[in-house]
Amino acid sequence: MQNQSSAQSSWLRSYYFVRALFSIGWIIVAILSATLSGSQSALASVLLVIYPAWDAVANLVDARSNGGLKANSAQTFNVAVSTITTLAVIIAVLNSPYAVLAVFGVWAIFSGLLQLAAAVRRWRIYGAQWVMILSGAQSTLAGGFMLSRAYGTAAPSILDIAPYAGFGAFYFLLSAVWMTVAAYRKGSHEILP
Repeated sequence: MQNQSSAQSSWLRSYYFVRALFSIGWIIVAILSATLSGSQSALASVLLVIYPAWDAVANLVDARSNGGLKANSAQTFNVAVSTITTLAVIIAVLNSPYAVLAVFGVWAIFSGLLQLAAAVRRWRIYGAQWVMILSGAQSTLAGGFMLSRAYGTAAPSILDIAPYAGFGAFYFLLSAVWMTVAAYRKGSHEILP
């Protein structure tokens, strides 16, 4: 049982590192897209669709790797929410940047609450989930902020979503590092899988 828990903890650390690296890469490309070709470019539109699609896939992999979809209702629901968000972003990109920001705002609220639920459940098993709890809470607040901007007068752009991705990258990276240090301190010396 201890080996299984250690293997799952190791997997979770790797998962958090991958999530952080994806978000960092997404931010870099988003900034380059806005800088070089404008915030309403085709590349920006593709990036806006990719972000929730990636979240759906990542949550699906996470749920399947941790007991399956039935055992992980928060991740399962997050897969559904992120898939619906991906479809909504496709429609919003064709309409207006205000609609895109509103969709991202609603998604950030839902995914933040679901991340909070998953982190609270995992705390009992793996510990070191306080960072993911903070991330879920911050995501929920960021969603409210994005919704308020979506109804503002300044035209939104992909750069309004990049800070949200940046906080996500920070929290995933911090969780991965925290769990790595905790594993090292426990004497497992299993830094990475």
